[in-house]
Amino acid sequence: MRTIFDTHLHIIDPRFPLIENQGFLPEPFTCKDYLDKVQELNVMGGAIISGSFQGFDQNYLINSLQKLGENFVGVTQLPHDTSDEEIIRLHGYGVRAIRFNVKRGGSEDISRLDYFARRVHELVGWHAELYIDSTSLPEIATTLEKLPAVSVDHLGLSREGFNNLLSLVDKGVRVKATGFGRVDLDVTEAIRTIYSINPDALMFGTDLPSTRAKRPYDHSDIELIYNTLDNDQVEKVLYKNAIKWYMK
Repeated sequence: MRTIFDTHLHIIDPRFPLIENQGFLPEPFTCKDYLDKVQELNVMGGAIISGSFQGFDQNYLINSLQKLGENFVGVTQLPHDTSDEEIIRLHGYGVRAIRFNVKRGGSEDISRLDYFARRVHELVGWHAELYIDSTSLPEIATTLEKLPAVSVDHLGLSREGFNNLLSLVDKGVRVKATGFGRVDLDVTEAIRTIYSINPDALMFGTDLPSTRAKRPYDHSDIELIYNTLDNDQVEKVLYKNAIKWYMK
C-alpha cells in the first residue's frame, strides 16, 4: 500500500454555496467520495483546496476539515481585507495557506499577493499557493522570490514556461507534483529536474476529483514517481516534504 500526504484535493459539497466559473459547475465530490477513491492508499493526511467555484466560502472547508480529521489542513481563498480575527479563527480549524487562483479566478487578485502573503505568514505562519501557468511567472517572479513561503500548483502546467518555474525552485519556491492529467509537459522529466534543483521542493497530490482535467487522477500517477526516483527520493515527494510544509 502506497503512503502519501495528499497535498491537493477538492471537496465539493452541494450543501454549501457553489459558483459557476467560466460556464462550469462541478459535480459533487464529498468527503466519503474522497475516502472511497483513496482507500487503496495509506493517506497520512492532506490539504483540502478551495476551488474557483467556492469563492470565499469557508463553511464547506470547516465542515470538510472536521469530517476528515486533524491530519488534514485547509488551503483557502480570502479577500485581502479579511480581519486578523477571522484569519486566526480559520487557523484554529486547520487552515494553513492562502490560495491565489490566477488561472481560473474566484480568489483575491494577484496584485494583492505581496501584501496578503506576507500578512498571513506573519500573523499565523501560512504560506501562499498559486494556481498559475508558468508562462505568467516572469511578471511576478521578483515578488515570489522575496516571499517567505510560496508554492505553485500542478508543475506550473506548461512546457513553455517550465524554465521560469525552475528559476523560482532554485530560490526556494515549492512545487506540487499534481494534476498530471492537466499539464502540457513531460511529467517524468519535470519531476527529475525539479528534484535535482531542490529535493525539498516537490509535494505529491491526487488533484481529486480532477475537475476539468483532460485525464483524472489515477494510481499510476504514483507509480510514475516510483519509476522516476529512487525510494528515498520518492518518500520525500510523496509525503515527507509535504508534512514539513503543512504540519508545522
